[in-house]
Amino acid sequence: MKEIKKEFSQLGEKVLTDIEKKENPYIEIPIRGLSNIIFDKKTRQLSLGNKTSKRYYFNVAHSKKFMQTLMVASFSKHLIDEGIHTSIRDMYYNLKRTFPESNENTFDEQTESDPIIVDLEVAMDVLREQLHLTTDRKGIVAGNVVIIDRGDSIDWSKLGSGGWSIPSTVDEIDFKSVDADYVLVVEKNAGFERLHEDKFWQKNKCILIGTGGQPSRGCRLLIQRLNGEHKLPVYVMTDSDSYGFYIYSVIKFGSMGLAHVSDRISTPEVKFLGLTVSDIFEYDLKKATIKAKDVDIKRAKELLKYEWFQKPRWQKEINLMIEKGIKAEIEALSHRGLKFMSEQYLPEKIKKKDFLD
Repeated sequence: MKEIKKEFSQLGEKVLTDIEKKENPYIEIPIRGLSNIIFDKKTRQLSLGNKTSKRYYFNVAHSKKFMQTLMVASFSKHLIDEGIHTSIRDMYYNLKRTFPESNENTFDEQTESDPIIVDLEVAMDVLREQLHLTTDRKGIVAGNVVIIDRGDSIDWSKLGSGGWSIPSTVDEIDFKSVDADYVLVVEKNAGFERLHEDKFWQKNKCILIGTGGQPSRGCRLLIQRLNGEHKLPVYVMTDSDSYGFYIYSVIKFGSMGLAHVSDRISTPEVKFLGLTVSDIFEYDLKKATIKAKDVDIKRAKELLKYEWFQKPRWQKEINLMIEKGIKAEIEALSHRGLKFMSEQYLPEKIKKKDFLD
């Protein structure tokens, strides 16, 4: 936290120095647009380029955002100084007010304050969570793992049917013990519930994570920590459609919207386990497929152009989806029996190492 406090001090001191010199104060922020996002082949991650923009105080187009940026920075510094956390929603309401003798508000909607938080992340090269700003919990996990979370010892293997709810502040937990051979990440909550009830994580000595759709930052950071700190292989299981494939790529390479923190929340070593389009035919799931909509096909064609989907097997799978005009949900495996996924499909795929990279 000392480094972050130092960053805040430097930001404030720079603005004061500009004022004392009677210069136009400004804040320099890396550009987060598509024109400044690159795919680093060496790290296999999306990242920001070197383009920046300056936000000036004495500029009609910039002045309100300049003020908002300093307000959010001051608020975040206060949170760190006090050692407390709050939600980005609470921050919005705390900072929202009307200027005296005017109808002008500091923030009209949360859609104004949220991007400012990201601007600070980029400008200071920190995670939002390090600024003590949190979001709603999303994602669940179970396995033979014991963690220390704000002084409490939590055993992921003894939380009943619910599992441990993943917070956004995963960077603050400490791992006391981890007994697993790999991590299995499942896109759908229904898939997690099925595997959790079947005690898949216990029988197969793995850590089971359910992302509940697009994974939260907390989920992605947890995956990265388990892989990086504990050297656990990570396998991702999603629906067999363009959006499921994209969810996998977000976990592996990062996302365009969060390219500035890809190195801290993405995991290039993850493998795609399924559900592939080929699996639909391999495991006789044709009667459980869904007709792909035009939007699905359009999205699939976009994925074909992504640099990280240029590998032959990925091109084959995506083209097969387009050619057949079908997609399938993880739940389609229940067509073969409710325990088919946990007792045959997953063990077989993992044993064969039938993964896509």
